[in-house]
Amino acid sequence: MRIILLRHAESLGNIDELAYTRTPDHALPLTPRGEVQAREAGAAVRALLDEPAAAYVSPYVRAVRTLALLDLGDRLERTVPEPRLREQDWGNLQDPVEQEEQKRKRHEFGPFFYRLEHGESGADVDDRVASFLNELELRIAKDAGHPDTVLIVSHGLTMRLLCRRMFSWSIDLFESLANPEHCAHRVLTYDGGRWRLDRPFEQWRDSPDGTTQSS
Repeated sequence: MRIILLRHAESLGNIDELAYTRTPDHALPLTPRGEVQAREAGAAVRALLDEPAAAYVSPYVRAVRTLALLDLGDRLERTVPEPRLREQDWGNLQDPVEQEEQKRKRHEFGPFFYRLEHGESGADVDDRVASFLNELELRIAKDAGHPDTVLIVSHGLTMRLLCRRMFSWSIDLFESLANPEHCAHRVLTYDGGRWRLDRPFEQWRDSPDGTTQSS
């Protein structure tokens, strides 16, 4: 059993924060650079798929478009839009002044527990990620035809929380990890006894509780 996690390519919101005041987060498109990133990432993802996979994708435009540009063709046995894999909700058509204040408070309070005024906390995302993983496990157990390889195309924070759940990482460790770059991937492999991560996430500080990604 393998799970391949892939972050979406660069979107308009990544280069222009005012885009969130004009366009709903879920509808933000990829940038021209992002389109190139996604096409180039296709070769790496195709190399990982030696058998048909099941793709679960955040329904946000930037994630759906990234998956399409990977050009996986018949390497995908099924594609499932999965809202529980969406980005952390920051609210609708964000006010730039208010969002800067929210970012400041979130940094001071801690990104896992701080609930955005019109959106979610990291803990809220963690809950829905757990729900998705539980259902995925049941689906694979009940469906003999479900592929052994799963491709998940989502968002940076969502990827980190998926791994936090899979490996029971502490909240201190989670808050010490940086998001992967656009179109970066991680591979989780189950060897029959435990899950393993192909390479760690970059850390911007040591975890305050002393735990590590290999703990």
